[in-house]
Amino acid sequence: MDKDETHHMADRAFIQSLPKAELHLHIEGTLEPELMLALAERNGVALPYDSVEALRAAYDFGNLQDFLDLYYQGMGVLQGEQDFYDLTWAYLERAAAQNVRHAEIFFDPQGHTGRGVAFASVVDGIHRALSDAEARLGMTSRLILCFLRHLDEDSALATLAQALPYKDRIAGIGLDSSELGHPPEKFARAFARSRAEGFRVVAHAGEEGPADYVRGALDALQVERIDHGVRCLEDPDLVERLVAARVPLTVCPLSNLRLCVVEDMAGHPLRRMMELGLFVTVNSDDPAYFGGYVNENYAAVQDALGLGRDDLAALARNSFEASFLDAEAKRALVAEVDAVVGG
Repeated sequence: MDKDETHHMADRAFIQSLPKAELHLHIEGTLEPELMLALAERNGVALPYDSVEALRAAYDFGNLQDFLDLYYQGMGVLQGEQDFYDLTWAYLERAAAQNVRHAEIFFDPQGHTGRGVAFASVVDGIHRALSDAEARLGMTSRLILCFLRHLDEDSALATLAQALPYKDRIAGIGLDSSELGHPPEKFARAFARSRAEGFRVVAHAGEEGPADYVRGALDALQVERIDHGVRCLEDPDLVERLVAARVPLTVCPLSNLRLCVVEDMAGHPLRRMMELGLFVTVNSDDPAYFGGYVNENYAAVQDALGLGRDDLAALARNSFEASFLDAEAKRALVAEVDAVVGG
């Protein structure tokens, strides 16, 4: 084994050893081809793919909408509570194996209730898996309901009403799906009501949409975190505001590459964002579709951007500090990161 290969293996071992939180993860985006085909067979759903290889070959996208078209088609295999349990448990096992200690998981109920699936089936299946992960894997979690921004605000408000009996299981409200043409202001009432009901609030902004969408998410929705946010760099005043307020940005490098937000990983703005003092974290977004879970995202930016171990440790600390965990839990997990670095 040559020196470069030994160094590479040591880098991967360091990433594996870091305790991490994942804060930008769509549970429907963890549907691996093998499970999609198995659930299609279980539920008698016809898919236009006859093999894992054919399905995986379809996971090739030119933009966000190309991905969303397949993402919503894949959702069709999710029908009963056990399907949502199996989906969530498969992700949690993979994440735990990568030393993810805490996950804040998005789900898209409108993508299911619009197909006739009961809201309770979705929440109960996901929640049961999250509870099992805490008991069996020592992994904590929070569940975040996302409104689909390509639908109207009345649909979002109706979904919020469905969520109110599940406040003990749903920690936050988010906003995802097609960004362009659907600015944050479209959902100002839904987010005001969500905040009044005591939910934490986050929103996707500044991925395909412009920097002004990030400002809109802060002003019109009063979010605590920005999901993606990479296009904030187009507006120096906005960057200054994000740094001063220490607003977390949940960046997803492999997603940005696969959806052509960046041309190549060497051109990804993460290092520049860190140098500017932005409060960034690294996450996997829709890992089944984008070619990697959280450790693969850490490895991709380490390789392409020359991030050192101190940089990677800073990202891991940020992931806990930006989470919805309480202060004591954050301190304990950050101390575990420090112990790995010090060791």
